[in-house]
Amino acid sequence: MKNTSAVPALALRQALNAWARSNGVMWIYLFKVLLAAGLTLWLAMRFQLPHPSSAVITVFIVMQPQSGQVFAKSVYRLLGTVIGLAVMLTLVALFAQARVLFMVSIAIWIGLCTAGAMHFRDLRSYGCVLSGYTVALIGLPAVMQADTAFMSAVLRVLAISLGIVCSAAVSAAVFPQTSSAALSNALYNRFGTFAGFVADSLRGILERTVMEATGVRYAAEAVGLESLRSVTAFEDPHMRMRSGRLMRLNSEFMALTTRFHALNRLLVRLRQRQAKAVLDAFDSIQAELIEVLDSRRGKPLTEQDAAVLSERLDILRESVRARIRTARHALYEQAPAIIDRRDFETAAELLYRFITELHNYTQTHASLAAPHHEREQWNERFKAKANTMASAVAGIRSGVLILALSVFWILTAWPSGNMFTLNAAAVSALAATTPLPHRTAQQMAFGALVGVTVGFVFNFFLFPHLDGFPLLFMVLGTYFALGAYVSLRPGCMGYGLGSLVFFCFTSIPDNPPVYDPGTFLNTAIAVVLSMFTTAVVSSIILPPNSPWLWRRLERDLRKQLVNVIGHPLPGLANRFDSASRDLLNQAYGLANGNPAVQKELMGWTFTVQEIGHAVIELRQEQARLPDSERYAENTPWQQATRAMGRALARLFLKPSSGNLQRALNAVDSAIACVEEAREPDTQHFEESPLRRIQSFLHFIRTSLLDPHGPLASYAPSETVATGLSHAS
Repeated sequence: MKNTSAVPALALRQALNAWARSNGVMWIYLFKVLLAAGLTLWLAMRFQLPHPSSAVITVFIVMQPQSGQVFAKSVYRLLGTVIGLAVMLTLVALFAQARVLFMVSIAIWIGLCTAGAMHFRDLRSYGCVLSGYTVALIGLPAVMQADTAFMSAVLRVLAISLGIVCSAAVSAAVFPQTSSAALSNALYNRFGTFAGFVADSLRGILERTVMEATGVRYAAEAVGLESLRSVTAFEDPHMRMRSGRLMRLNSEFMALTTRFHALNRLLVRLRQRQAKAVLDAFDSIQAELIEVLDSRRGKPLTEQDAAVLSERLDILRESVRARIRTARHALYEQAPAIIDRRDFETAAELLYRFITELHNYTQTHASLAAPHHEREQWNERFKAKANTMASAVAGIRSGVLILALSVFWILTAWPSGNMFTLNAAAVSALAATTPLPHRTAQQMAFGALVGVTVGFVFNFFLFPHLDGFPLLFMVLGTYFALGAYVSLRPGCMGYGLGSLVFFCFTSIPDNPPVYDPGTFLNTAIAVVLSMFTTAVVSSIILPPNSPWLWRRLERDLRKQLVNVIGHPLPGLANRFDSASRDLLNQAYGLANGNPAVQKELMGWTFTVQEIGHAVIELRQEQARLPDSERYAENTPWQQATRAMGRALARLFLKPSSGNLQRALNAVDSAIACVEEAREPDTQHFEESPLRRIQSFLHFIRTSLLDPHGPLASYAPSETVATGLSHAS
């Protein structure tokens, strides 16, 4: 007989599992935050630390949903704090008697650290932020009593270390959510989505807006996965052993998306000019690949699945070679125009290389099953790209803010002037690393206003009636839970973090506790006013969301093509892929709410990526040329390709109608020279370097003439209309 009592139990277990994977994640995280904060506060009071609030604030800053993120932030927070304290002690020793020189030194140091935080777009950024504002948080109170500076530094390190240890312990031991599991899930699910996207794109059933949005999403995923990979090394030794393969996997996926984007854009242009003969020939080649991709559509790709898919792709590569030869022969029997022949050769080459890179990707993915593998030998890291001017502006903005508030403090002799200045230093450094610093500062200011208001009520109306730690934490924990919940809501992190940090800063009792309404109100006014001042300064002095930074990021994007032409080949493709995607990710976020700017930035990114990869392939092909008179350095076609590189560099450094026309003339000249020197047509395409070089040159030409690309505005209408059908 069927056990009917087991059915409700099974249904309840399934419902609990579904809840735990959705809303349950947030509530479990809130529970862990409260547990870590309570444990830290209890230990800080048991150890009689003078300022338990510093330890609890550390908990709210470093706690993250995943334990790897907690470990990584904790390590860099501790390192940044130690460096900042060392600098602070040095400055106090040098300038304790000269307040003006001390404030100038602090402003310079915080400016340098803020600029460093903007420059290093990884965990080092967090270390720079801590190194900067730690000097202000400890140095400004300490300079008033220089003899206590060293003990203040020691106690600061103890408080931060206590918060870090409690946060890490709770995150790892209580309902752990590991970064390695999140990374594995992201890798497993990414390929299934990508397979469906590629299959639909090859069929030509996706709209241009969908393809562009998907390209932006994959760029953001590449940046996010690299960040996730870097934190898994702190929590999981198994992932640490596979770190090289994970970097390689991300690099190979970037190359995959760039290769497919170039192929897809070429197919779109073929459909626009209705090149039916070429498309029919190409359809016979891609049919088997679409079938393979459809079999993986929407499915997670495990290591075992990747091994099977790798074998299937290896067989597919050989069959595609034969299909290309057959399709080429059938197309040439129709006596097509030169433009059709070149389009077919270019599309076939791109497809074959895409399959090859897909095979490499699945091999690397399959290798993750083994603890050690030869594919672990990979030294090409993700290279984030920051704009030097943007970093300098952020540093100058913070330095000028500290100097201005220091002057106000010195001239007015405000008792809470040091609090006014140090909070502005901390908030400006924290907000500078966000896409919209003024908005972050505004949110933190409003959150702090609520936090200090509630703190005043708690301090002078509730705390005098409490006895013992349980009652104290019951009152504090209510607000902790509310603040942590608000910080998890989309777009509200600044409100929650500001309210939590400054509620703790003003409301958690010191050892011994001091109840002074006048001091409390002065401190509260200084805290709130400093953050509103920071928000105003951040919105006035060259804010990042203004056109000056969009234009500079666009210029940096275009400059990546210049780097491709002139930089050494080893590791060039990985540096190019990662830098262009990181720049797109930054620019797209800064231009939020400006769809016209976002569209232009995407257009430049995609054009730079497809032409840049074509140039890299061309240079790699030239580097592999055999030693013979046909391929000598002084041949006309070699000189013509170098002249084309110079023309492309001028065009992307300074886009204009004249530079575009010169670049097109240089590409046409290079194509003509390669045509004259090319091997006999009887030689197979895969055995003819010059025929492959000619296909890359032809692809560059069609990209320059893309009617939907950003260069179309610099080309005469008749050039765009006839350029794709012109036979050189």
